[in-house]
Amino acid sequence: MNTTLITRAFFSAVLVQSTLTLPSTVGYAFADHQPPLQLAETLDVADIDVDLSRYYYAEKLDGVRGFWNGQSLLTRQGNPIQAPEWFLDQLPWFPVEGELWLGRGLFDELSGLVRQQTPDDHEWRKVRFMLFDLPGHAGRFVDRRSALENWVRLHSRDNVHLVELHRYQSNDQLLDTLEQWQSDGAEGIMLYNGDGYYHSRRSQDLLKLKGYQDDEAVVVGYLPGKGKYEGVVGSLLVKNSEGVQFKVGSGLTDNDRANPPDIGATITYRYNGLTTYGKPRFARYERLYRP
Repeated sequence: MNTTLITRAFFSAVLVQSTLTLPSTVGYAFADHQPPLQLAETLDVADIDVDLSRYYYAEKLDGVRGFWNGQSLLTRQGNPIQAPEWFLDQLPWFPVEGELWLGRGLFDELSGLVRQQTPDDHEWRKVRFMLFDLPGHAGRFVDRRSALENWVRLHSRDNVHLVELHRYQSNDQLLDTLEQWQSDGAEGIMLYNGDGYYHSRRSQDLLKLKGYQDDEAVVVGYLPGKGKYEGVVGSLLVKNSEGVQFKVGSGLTDNDRANPPDIGATITYRYNGLTTYGKPRFARYERLYRP
């Protein structure tokens, strides 16, 4: 099949047309390796000092970020996702990104499904691809969102939907929403600068507000348990990307303590800011890191 590479400017121009029609043989300069995606900066609930008047916000979905390059569905790290053909056939011919999602509190089930080499057809019927951006579009976020809305309106799909957006009103309203959503099982809030352009790096045009922060660390040792945890692991000794070593004990289940992550394994932990010594405050084990 012969393909034609198109520039971002041309892609932007044709995508905003209401018909969104181009030959299905058009190709892209997005190869099957780690996609150059925009990454979010963390917005601390204790120090919201960014002008958010031009921002829109949406629920931060507890799913797996997916990038569709027009031909393959990839994780953020560029690993192929073996979704059923009927699922991929619902996706557009141009690059989009979104969150593969089963629902609140169902990350582990989704993660297991996404990592299967032979897709479970029945279980994939429950997955929704919640679109939130167009990496190949040269316009502002409001322009990219309009283009996505146009496509979704013209192409109804059972498993492909738009992330629901809300307009920022005030810090108090945003924090009230965060508290309500998290009490209902949501992970947090994502904020999108309406005037922001897509940057293939970490950017303040994309913010995450969680009420807590999370990160990854490598297990370097174990500390023995005491009292009711005698004979099993009391805490994991871990080291983060900054080279800071600290303990993570909170959040470990009885099974985690009896069968702890291997030395060298990467875990995801949550925390509430840093101490004066640069160590994560109130570090809590979340799960094994899954790329």
